[in-house]
Amino acid sequence: MKAAKFDGGTWGAVFVLAASLLWGTTGTAATFAPDVSPLAIGAVAMGFGGLLQAAVAARPIAAFSGELKGQGRILMLGALAVATYPLAFYSSMHLAGVAVGTVVSIGSAPLASAVVERVVDKRPFTRRWTIGAALGVTGAVLLCFADTGHLATVGGSAWSTMAGIGLGLAAGLTYALYSWAAHRLISTGIPSAASMGAVFGVGGLILMPVLAFTGAPLLASWQNFAVGAYMALVPMFAGYVLFGWGLARVRASTATTISLTETVVAAVLAVVIVGERLPAPAWLGAALVLGSLVVLTLPGRRSPATSSAEPELETTR
Repeated sequence: MKAAKFDGGTWGAVFVLAASLLWGTTGTAATFAPDVSPLAIGAVAMGFGGLLQAAVAARPIAAFSGELKGQGRILMLGALAVATYPLAFYSSMHLAGVAVGTVVSIGSAPLASAVVERVVDKRPFTRRWTIGAALGVTGAVLLCFADTGHLATVGGSAWSTMAGIGLGLAAGLTYALYSWAAHRLISTGIPSAASMGAVFGVGGLILMPVLAFTGAPLLASWQNFAVGAYMALVPMFAGYVLFGWGLARVRASTATTISLTETVVAAVLAVVIVGERLPAPAWLGAALVLGSLVVLTLPGRRSPATSSAEPELETTR
């Protein structure tokens, strides 16, 4: 019996999955710099990470500068979403806890992404995506609302938790928007490196004033500096390079659904390292998130009508 070969869509899922594993470490890493505000953490992580992506992709960006200018509105939409996302995301984790903030932010992104694609691109919801998203979002909801130990663990309040959830929803929407924008640029023929480098480079520039006003504590100690450097280089730079490779092979709604893995990684690290408490329903939620990945990443049969220009995981309806 021949071994199954990965198609382009499956490799795209693998790249997004790898990126999600790196992203899942960010909330826990941020707790090692408690004197640094979530705005500074977000600005240094996505700001410097984005500028580094642009620097590495300088040649393809220059080569496709005309095409990027022609897609200026989409580029700016993506860049503004890139700049907004980390500010909302890290503030959400600061107010609601690592587990809840990550789950709400990432767990809401697949629905937002699919709605954006449905409204703007007129893409129908596929059966496979619907099943995978239902499992993943259900798991994310269980993870979120089962986290009854957060208030006692971090001394929070109901108001701060609700504010954190609201910011998490904003983060999910902006995550969906920049994923869609980057995928749209890539689908026009602009290479992944140029598309991601341009979107994240401009977004990084937008974040620099925020970092200038809030980033002084990052230089107050070597530990704070190390946390900032890790956030910029590993989950943000390396993670989004992998994410860009994934977006070149799967559509944005698929990528954001697969990235629900980040919620599981964040929840486990929050329990093991940070000391947050998650009861049994939360672990059931984690299992459902992993189940959604099985649905979305197993190779499926490709119909003859499927376009080779944009390989997808969702081949059945």
